[in-house]
Amino acid sequence: MPEVWDVIVVGAGPAGSSAARVAAEAGARVLLLDRARFPRYKTCGGGITGFSLHAMPDAARAAFEAEITDFGLSRRGRDRVMLHRNEPFLGMVQRESFDQLLVDAAVEAGAEFRDGIAVRGLAEDGEGVAVRLEGEELRARVVVGADGSNGRTSGYVGVEFAGSDLGLEVELAASGHDWQHTALFDWGADRGAYAWLFPKRDALTIGVIQRTGLPDATRAYLELWLRQLGLAGATRVRESGHLTRWRSRRSPLRRGSVLVAGEAAGLLEPWTREGISFALRSGSMAGAAAAAGARASDRVSRDTALDAYTAAVERQLVPQIRTGAAMLTVLERAPGLLHRLLAHTALGRRTFLALCRGSERVTALVENPVVRAGAALFGRR
Repeated sequence: MPEVWDVIVVGAGPAGSSAARVAAEAGARVLLLDRARFPRYKTCGGGITGFSLHAMPDAARAAFEAEITDFGLSRRGRDRVMLHRNEPFLGMVQRESFDQLLVDAAVEAGAEFRDGIAVRGLAEDGEGVAVRLEGEELRARVVVGADGSNGRTSGYVGVEFAGSDLGLEVELAASGHDWQHTALFDWGADRGAYAWLFPKRDALTIGVIQRTGLPDATRAYLELWLRQLGLAGATRVRESGHLTRWRSRRSPLRRGSVLVAGEAAGLLEPWTREGISFALRSGSMAGAAAAAGARASDRVSRDTALDAYTAAVERQLVPQIRTGAAMLTVLERAPGLLHRLLAHTALGRRTFLALCRGSERVTALVENPVVRAGAALFGRR
């Protein structure tokens, strides 16, 4: 008979590593798996908001390569307005080092990590969950899935997605660049599209994102954005793309003793497509629930413990997602109005900076009954 773990976590990104660390800290025997060999490259802008700072271990701060004090908002490359604070309100990381530090924190807490391991399937019975690998089977009392929106766990749980975007990104060699404390956002011409510039220590990350189905327009927007920045001729170290998907309002977060977190659950904010903070927070919630579920002495107690994860996500994360969906609808229908509100009004600038800082102001805003009603109305798809 295979060895039985309290918790097996599939996927070692921010959601999976957070789940493994929190479950191990709660006393569970935890195995963390990832199909890639670590450290590994991950396509991502790498922006760390205040919400992420509050949810991640202090050791992961060592991955910071830049801290942002100035943020530019523009529309179609024009009408750029700069927002400034004397203290940094956003951090920048390369995911290769950031994710490795999160794995290290999970291992230090007591989790065992195995990379280069691909999960082929899941099955449940009265004794727990069977995790099928290539030529091997593992067993766990509870599984946390954090292997992305196209992963095995997302499919097993039956996650439903409301939207999908294509992101294209280039990394430019830019040692000694002038953008060390400055980031940029640009709202594009196509519905819901935006571009960014994020500085790293010796590079610039430039990217665009918009709805799937328009790959040529997305590539054209990226090249236009590079020309507008005066960087079309810069040396490209890496070019990559990725799909970003977010969950429908009624999508499940659990099936039996399998929970999904982060991208596997479609947990991200649809307007800015920010997902790291949702991965860190949902992973921590899933890890706590999984450890409690693994300790349960009967099925009813286990269900109660695992249901606490769904309740926590609904209470703490879903209101932000709904508000983000409403903001995306505004961006798609009236991008000029949204730009004017954010860039040219004091309230808009304060709200945007509060979102970057992870301020309680944002929490209070999204919990306001009027805002929640508007988000429910405009966020429907």
